[in-house]
Amino acid sequence: MLKKFILTIAVLLVVLHFPVYAESSSSLEQLDNISDRALEMTKLKRYGDSEKMLTFFSDRFLKETAKEQILDMDELRIITVAHNEALTTIKDMNKGDSEKVNSVTKFRLVVDAVKSTHQPLWTEMEDQMMNSFQQTKNAAINQDTITFNSQLNLFLSQYEMIYPSLKVDLSKETMQQLDTRIQYINQYRPEVISDGESQKELDALQNELTSIFDDMGEDDADPSLWWVIISTGSIIIMTLSYVGWRKYKGDREKPRKEHND
Repeated sequence: MLKKFILTIAVLLVVLHFPVYAESSSSLEQLDNISDRALEMTKLKRYGDSEKMLTFFSDRFLKETAKEQILDMDELRIITVAHNEALTTIKDMNKGDSEKVNSVTKFRLVVDAVKSTHQPLWTEMEDQMMNSFQQTKNAAINQDTITFNSQLNLFLSQYEMIYPSLKVDLSKETMQQLDTRIQYINQYRPEVISDGESQKELDALQNELTSIFDDMGEDDADPSLWWVIISTGSIIIMTLSYVGWRKYKGDREKPRKEHND
């Protein structure tokens, strides 16, 4: 009887938690799919369809966030800014194809960053970003001004694309430190090229970027979900231990009864 009761409690813990978690995940999943579709249309240069998907996202976004608190205020603001920028760029006839793709990609990445709890899409830019940065660093060491400026500009454009996503996934302290290093390198380009001491900022930034990408590859599951898993696992272990103890006790008492008989 006790075994059934404990197992029932374990099941209830999972069932009561799952609808709330699933509903929130479902809402974010829908928004993520819409942003992905908008990016697909942009890459195909179907800007009218892309604009429709971005407008549709806005409508769904307002409904979902009004219905339930699936995002905090910072996430709401970051997504709203990225969305407005993407929509404005898509509508602008003077913007080139690459500008439109980059703008909608930035928006797509930040929506995924909010939805994902493990390895968001922006981490897939690690190889190209670190390659651009390594080329920047090599050019600084060789005092190759032209290559340095070219590769640094490329790196900065890549950084700009994932910037809103970083604001979602990183702490304010980490973002401030990262911004300070990048602004210094960008502002004092001549010194970074000519001065070996200033080039240490490149080493520091490279280490920091490597650490950020590595950390985002670690398991980062929802703490509340982990609580349910641990709690349920503990109850199951208690149940098995209790059943084992009852069986052990019964086996010991059985010979006594047979001896008395």
